[in-house]
Amino acid sequence: MAQRAVWLISHEPGTPLCGTVRFSRRYPTVEKRARVFNGTSYVPIPEDGPFLKALLFELRLLDDNKDFVESRDSCSHINKTSVYGLVIGGGELWPVVAFLKNNMIYACVPLVEQTLSPHPPLISISGISQSFELLFGIQDFLFLGQKNDTELNTKLNQLPDLFLQACPFGTLLDANLQNSLDSINFASVPHPQKQPAWRVGTYKGKPQVSISITEKVKSMQYDKQDIADTWQVVGAVTCKCDLEGNMPNVTISLSLPTNGSPLQDILVHPCVTSLDSAILTSSSIDTMDDSAFSGPYKFPFTPPLESFNLCYYTSQVPVPPILGFYQMKEEEIQVKITVNLKLHESVKNNFEFCEAHIPFYNRGPITHVECKVSFGQLEVFREKSLLVWIIGQKFPKSMEISLSGTVTFGAKSQEKQPFDEICIGGTAYLKLHFRILDYTLTGCYADQHSVQVFASGKPKISTHRKLISSDYYIWNSKAPAPVTYGSLLL
Repeated sequence: MAQRAVWLISHEPGTPLCGTVRFSRRYPTVEKRARVFNGTSYVPIPEDGPFLKALLFELRLLDDNKDFVESRDSCSHINKTSVYGLVIGGGELWPVVAFLKNNMIYACVPLVEQTLSPHPPLISISGISQSFELLFGIQDFLFLGQKNDTELNTKLNQLPDLFLQACPFGTLLDANLQNSLDSINFASVPHPQKQPAWRVGTYKGKPQVSISITEKVKSMQYDKQDIADTWQVVGAVTCKCDLEGNMPNVTISLSLPTNGSPLQDILVHPCVTSLDSAILTSSSIDTMDDSAFSGPYKFPFTPPLESFNLCYYTSQVPVPPILGFYQMKEEEIQVKITVNLKLHESVKNNFEFCEAHIPFYNRGPITHVECKVSFGQLEVFREKSLLVWIIGQKFPKSMEISLSGTVTFGAKSQEKQPFDEICIGGTAYLKLHFRILDYTLTGCYADQHSVQVFASGKPKISTHRKLISSDYYIWNSKAPAPVTYGSLLL
């Protein structure tokens, strides 16, 4: 018997939402079990906002809930059990145990260890009775002896610690929360908070929070029918939190635009205190579909003093930012090269820099270059046997540029020339180097207004984004054999 999630919601008629979530707790380990037990009938636990709206609608507590709704108000749906099904995101979250008492809505979702379609008899679900026991225990703790709103707020603030004792990992051990309160001994005299291992010392000064999202895009492009092009985005969120106090708490939300690519394979810093189960289970191994979790991705944490990586992620974006074609033909002591590059229309056309490096390995020194570029300028580094096409900060309006010409080489000499075990004969590549500020390929961003900081003083919050190329190769389409990531590791 276990609980997937618990909510306390204050009913506030006349306000825009008609209610406020005062407390919520999710159990990712129980959620993983629910996914296995429920199978195709599994519906994930939603965020607080959608859950609040769906629950108030089902309980007929919204101010505009005056019209007859067949699925909710017909005689065949008379509810005498306080167990509901909430329509959320195209699925039904069931069973939801909920009731209203003293303008407070108590709700939780028990684990059902079987498929939910069709609904099994309530009497066969042992978690439902445990849900009522837990919710009645919370009600008794909040309102027995409660004299005013200040005392109620104090008790609500104690619930996170009490749940660690009374309901660890979603399993109810003691519904009498007063017992848990006594066992952990909330003393009236404040004691110094114990600092976590990753936060050594304290900060004194002006409070500020800096958030930086850096995405690196990798790509291998071949222009071959028998081998597919590959690309991947790897992101990192770096934070620097200058906040006073032993254990300041911060919550950062990462969001995506409507057409953004979902984040996957998310790894977090040990300072993150909790995560939605959908974040933990989003993997690039799974097939992408419309049901993939697309945020917001919330990370509550107690930050270290130094700059740290809050999380890493990958993403499967639909197309690489720059599509390329590279062809090199050998003719005795010279080679003919053709390069076409096209910036995808969805990508921000404002680079900090953009360059294409064309190296020539295992040859003599460059003696002559006769090339024409449609945009930008070409530089020759003879001692490195390297051409550098400086594209600049913008592509032209057509989003397409080209380079063509010949490169002539001298005889190999005693002087050391660039050598590579892979790039022999026609096997050659062009490598792109670029950086775009205030932009990410997935669309991921951190809204500074959504950052929550629980510490003394109002901090200055700054956010930054950038996209950087990393291992962005375009291979000679005339190469005798394709080159893959694995061969580069030899």
